[in-house]
Amino acid sequence: MDLSDMTPRLIVGITGASGAAYGVRMLEVLRDTPVETHLVVSKAGRLTLAQETGMRMSDLDDLADVVHPNHDIGATISSGSFRTMGMVVAPCSVKSMSEIASGVTSSLIARAADVQLKERRRLVLMVRETPLHRNHLRSMAELSELGAVIAPPVPAFYTRPTSVEEVVDHSVGRVLDLFDIEVGLVSRWAGVSTNARTPDDAR
Repeated sequence: MDLSDMTPRLIVGITGASGAAYGVRMLEVLRDTPVETHLVVSKAGRLTLAQETGMRMSDLDDLADVVHPNHDIGATISSGSFRTMGMVVAPCSVKSMSEIASGVTSSLIARAADVQLKERRRLVLMVRETPLHRNHLRSMAELSELGAVIAPPVPAFYTRPTSVEEVVDHSVGRVLDLFDIEVGLVSRWAGVSTNARTPDDAR
C-alpha cells in the first residue's frame, strides 16, 4: 500500500463571487494543520482576488500545497481514485453553483466538485449571492439532494465581532467544522449569558 495515499487532502476552489477573503483565510489556517491543500481558481476568481484583496496570484499560490489550473481537466483532483476529504468552494459564484448542479464539468472546479458528489464525499459551497430568485433556489435544492452542503457565509453576531477579519474567521471555522478540522477560529456557543442586558433592564 502507498501510505502517501492516506494523506488528508482538502480541495479549495475560489470562484468569482465577492468574498475572496474566505478562500484566502482558509488556505492560511490550513497551513498549520496536517491537511494537504489543493487549490484551483477560476478566471473570474483571479480578477476578484486582485480587486478585493490586492493579492497577486503568486502570493495565493504560495499558501497552497498543490495548485491546479482551472483548465486542467486531467489533474489529480478530477479523478475519484485520488483520495480527498472533500472540497470547499469559497466563495462560490452562482455560475459555478449552477454548473455543478447541472453536471456540467467544463472546468476543473466543476469537475472536482462533481467527483465529490459521485464519490459521496463532502462538498461545501459557500454561495455568495443575494437576493435569490427561483432558479438559484432550485439549484441549491438540487445540490442539497445530491449531498452537497450549501453554506452561505452568514455572520454570527452573537460572537460580537469587532472586525471584518473576525467575521471571516468565524465563517471559515464553521465550514472547516464540517470536515472535523479544528483550527481555533470558532467562538463556541455556550448558552445565553445570565449577564446579558435585556430590553426590560433599560426600564
